[in-house]
Amino acid sequence: MPRASNISPQTLAVLELLLDSPRSWHYGYALAQRTGLKSGTLYPILLRLADQGWLDTQWSQPEEPGRPRRHTYRLTGEGAKSARARLAEFATSGSRSRLRPSAAER
Repeated sequence: MPRASNISPQTLAVLELLLDSPRSWHYGYALAQRTGLKSGTLYPILLRLADQGWLDTQWSQPEEPGRPRRHTYRLTGEGAKSARARLAEFATSGSRSRLRPSAAER
């Protein structure tokens, strides 16, 4: 059965994770760890979602002196609404029920 939308399973996994706490800021590295996605896959997804208005982005100040600033991401209101709709489409298409790997699979 074909996918219900043109969003990749990797993008859906990122959206699913962001929806766990849509108003919180997330670091890219933490998203990579939790989704199991490599940086070459994750960061283009985050940039594309930001360009589409689904994500807010900001540079956060380092927690320790001498550390670099980090880019953080969170869903916009429209992004959260769109993400829920896309995930609902995915769920009703008969595709895999779980997008993110379990801790044992990473």
